[in-house]
Amino acid sequence: MKMTTAELCQVLKEGDLEKRSDNFLQFWKKKTCVLTSDTLSLYADGQKRSKAKELKLQAIKKVDCVERTGKYVYFTIVTTDNKEIDFRCLDEGTCWNAVITMALIDFQNRKAIQDFKSRQETEVVSSGHQERHLARSP
Repeated sequence: MKMTTAELCQVLKEGDLEKRSDNFLQFWKKKTCVLTSDTLSLYADGQKRSKAKELKLQAIKKVDCVERTGKYVYFTIVTTDNKEIDFRCLDEGTCWNAVITMALIDFQNRKAIQDFKSRQETEVVSSGHQERHLARSP
């Protein structure tokens, strides 16, 4: 079952998230975010006119350190190169951390299935090659 481009780019969640800046003062900056089944896009403005910073799900290791305090839910995205990016969002029921975690699990499952099918195809091709080679042997 191959997914179409339209299915892969389906928007899972869209709205505001606050990202902690990397500089010394570490201000929280509001970002308009769009999560699809393979990317989290962060826009500096609400109209999405600015170029988005894209965080591919394949570059995310996990969603970590989820903490509720007051009206916010804080969480950290850990990338495959162990960079930590801090976010917070209003605690409105369906929080970003849960939706990102589910999208990440779904992405990892799709990738595992693809890898498995690729390995199976490779094994079938190489075993077919082996059988032809053995058939020619005296």
